[in-house]
Amino acid sequence: MTSSCPPSVPAAGTVLRVALGAMWISHALLKVLVFTLPGASKFFISVGLPGVLVYPVVAAEILGGVAILAGFYGRQVSLLLSPILAVAAWVHFPNGWVFTAPNGGWEYPVFLLAASLAHWLLGDGAFAARRSAVLVPA
Repeated sequence: MTSSCPPSVPAAGTVLRVALGAMWISHALLKVLVFTLPGASKFFISVGLPGVLVYPVVAAEILGGVAILAGFYGRQVSLLLSPILAVAAWVHFPNGWVFTAPNGGWEYPVFLLAASLAHWLLGDGAFAARRSAVLVPA
């Protein structure tokens, strides 16, 4: 059975991929440049996570963000990074909905989790360095 999708789907995939890749990179740089790695480590400890975990998380966010931005196995990277957002949502859940609340709320990580899963389902779109198979027929 052959299915076709609108010609705008590759463009939509590209827009989502670029925005999501930039978000992952900026999310990591926030920990490095604003909170600092030692500060982010203290926050991790304050919510019951090992402080040393901040280093692989930041590395995954930067490398994953670059891979998504470039479209280098972006779908798989979005799926692999999704647990980071699930944990972030869990950590911030007690703070309420709004992410600007003290210690952040949960809506931002949940939205980014949904965007990451949408990217995984939709694909990398046009102009990807190494497009993987998409679940949405082209």
